[in-house]
Amino acid sequence: MKLYYAETMNPRKVCALAKYLDLPVELVRVDLRKGEHRTPDFLAMNPNGKVPVLVDGDLVLWESTAIMVHLAVKAGSDLWPSDAPGQVEVLRWLCWDLTHFSRHGAALYFENLIKRYIGRGEPEPAAVEEATGFFRNSAAVLDAHLATRDFVAGGKLSVADFSVGVLLPWAREIRLPIEDFPNIVRWHERMMALPGWREPFPEPLPAVA
Repeated sequence: MKLYYAETMNPRKVCALAKYLDLPVELVRVDLRKGEHRTPDFLAMNPNGKVPVLVDGDLVLWESTAIMVHLAVKAGSDLWPSDAPGQVEVLRWLCWDLTHFSRHGAALYFENLIKRYIGRGEPEPAAVEEATGFFRNSAAVLDAHLATRDFVAGGKLSVADFSVGVLLPWAREIRLPIEDFPNIVRWHERMMALPGWREPFPEPLPAVA
């Protein structure tokens, strides 16, 4: 298997999961600043021009959530539950994350980190204020949920944790206000103890990614 990645948020969750599962995945770095994600060869794999992309034999798979589920199933791991109710519960939190928590966190990720990295100038105060407010609303939901749970879905580690937590290692750089949500902090400390989560990439996580 080959996994095409860059040191950005969506590849992070897939690289972390693959490393945690100790899967035989060859990591192929895509240099976004050089436009390698826009070459004809890459667009033939993913017409969206985005990373990550997984090539597993004849299967070419894009979208980080789908890749995580595929890898978990391939490894025979219960990170993707085998029972339908468990799958629905994990799917619920994956959908919630993409619609709320990581969506608004990603706006802060872009404004406070990526913008400077790609030469788009300084953060837009109004956009930061709006995203911070929405993120706090979502974080309150997650914090209350985690008050009696160690993990996001089903009481045990799942692909939902790898998705929901993806931006927290950058919390300081992107100014995520997680310090006001002690249950999220506690949960992420647990995640940081997992193999692959703290250092998902072949090289240490850069300060600017």
